[in-house]
Amino acid sequence: MAFTMLRQLKGKDTKTWYRFSVSAFYFVQGLVFASWASRIPDVKRALHMSDAELGSALLVIPIGEFATMALSGYLVSKFSSRRMLVIAALIYPLILVGIGLAGSHMQLYATLFLFGMFANLSNISVNTQAVGIERLYRRSIMGVFHGLWSMAGFVGALTGALMVALSISPVQHFVIVYVLILCVVLTMQRSILPRDAHQKRINENQQKIFTRSDSYVLLIGLVAFANMVCEGTVFNWSSIYFEQVVSAPKNFVRLGYVAAMCSMTIGRFTVDRFITRFGHISVVRFGGATIVVGLLLAVVSPHIVLSTAGFLLIGLGISPTIPICYSLAGRSKKMLPGVALATVSSVSFFGLLMGPPVVGFVANAIGLRWALCIIALFGAMVVSLTPVMKRRGR
Repeated sequence: MAFTMLRQLKGKDTKTWYRFSVSAFYFVQGLVFASWASRIPDVKRALHMSDAELGSALLVIPIGEFATMALSGYLVSKFSSRRMLVIAALIYPLILVGIGLAGSHMQLYATLFLFGMFANLSNISVNTQAVGIERLYRRSIMGVFHGLWSMAGFVGALTGALMVALSISPVQHFVIVYVLILCVVLTMQRSILPRDAHQKRINENQQKIFTRSDSYVLLIGLVAFANMVCEGTVFNWSSIYFEQVVSAPKNFVRLGYVAAMCSMTIGRFTVDRFITRFGHISVVRFGGATIVVGLLLAVVSPHIVLSTAGFLLIGLGISPTIPICYSLAGRSKKMLPGVALATVSSVSFFGLLMGPPVVGFVANAIGLRWALCIIALFGAMVVSLTPVMKRRGR
């Protein structure tokens, strides 16, 4: 019955069908990563890892992602996002099973490196698909796609908690996830966007896949970089801030993180209507300003209620920038969509890597509250770059 309904949907509106199918791949991508994140303590315990050894293992994933940034853009541009998305969606969750089967530290490091590689290939492929679908709709829909990724994170975390409660091992958990995702991929693989934007140009000029970077795309990457510094800070330091500075009760230590993730998810599901009304640049500017206000509110008065409100604002401010940056990069007149997206991902990725360590070093020297004040400067950086984005965009 479900397959009949899907066929009817495809027959009525091909454009809607493409959107539905790619939405499923966004959800799958988020579910895979969240499934791994939810079982990290179990993997650590099974391999008898120290905190330092786990930290080294977690660093392998971003190394794998960064090592394949350029390669992913090349593969997507040369062989199409449709083909590479299906390949990545089949292998990415399979590596998840490999993580569960890892019996030594070296095996875990190797599988996590591959995990990072295919996470990046999946990311570039699915966002290239989203750029093409936005062209069909001729309006912003990127925010909803990224909102689905965030929603999958919640579903994956809840599923992981359920698996732990039922005493299901990580490898059994990951096999269940893989089987479910395999069903989704096999159902949706023929119904995603068949051709990328500028595909004719690729066919006519294969040698131009590696082109000189578009300075406007680099500027977009810089805005994404500043936003990712703030996002990485929320992911890694919000709970510590609530524990050390806010002195929240033990059960409420993760309240700031939960608040930021909830507002980020809601923001991404609603941002498209604001983009349609006010434009991309205005929404990015508002997002940057909201990050600054949220961080200062959390820092100036570290009370549990005000700090929670501050992190709600931070999540809301973070939510629109990455979807908008991907959308704008995919419209580059000088670079192919896959290469442009890989460029923005490469530049912004440094923000995710750099932000948390910088906070740690500054916090060690002058305190965590002052460290968050400095991170507020990156929100201000987003605001300050929007006039340049507006001029260059014209």
